[in-house]
Amino acid sequence: MAGLIVLCGLIAGVSMYYLQVYHFYAEVPATGPRDVMVTTRTGDRTPLPHSDFRAIDANSSPIRYRACFTTDISLAEAATTFEPYENADPRVAPGWFDCFDAEAIADGIDAGTTRVFVGQRNMDYGIDRVVAITESGQGYVWHEINDCGDKAYDGTPLGDDCPDRASFEKDK
Repeated sequence: MAGLIVLCGLIAGVSMYYLQVYHFYAEVPATGPRDVMVTTRTGDRTPLPHSDFRAIDANSSPIRYRACFTTDISLAEAATTFEPYENADPRVAPGWFDCFDAEAIADGIDAGTTRVFVGQRNMDYGIDRVVAITESGQGYVWHEINDCGDKAYDGTPLGDDCPDRASFEKDK
């Protein structure tokens, strides 16, 4: 009986691991210049010239998107052209998606060798898409939960600075 309980636990654990790390994720095919969009300081969204695009996503959560690319845009040019995104924290990607190293990206942000810009605010209610560019021309994209998302998910009153959730869903 004890062996059966241990076996069931082992099967459940392996299944849970597989589902979280492999099953729910799917590679996103590159479709062209609009794969990486950034918001300029004037508020316009524009395609970022890039190559070597790789991305993954999952339907199970709005924050599972990760992408990697290279760009010829210099970090200085990006900093003067694109809207900065404050307090970005890269989300860890599954180990098999080896181009996205959240710890190295965070270290670059802390060191100032990587800058993060707005890709799109509220692409899903409370979720922003952000684009990071390094001094060496590596680029990364992931989703951040913004202040309105934090409030919506923990039950805090949204306040006047958040868009109306009902009208947001209707516009989608």
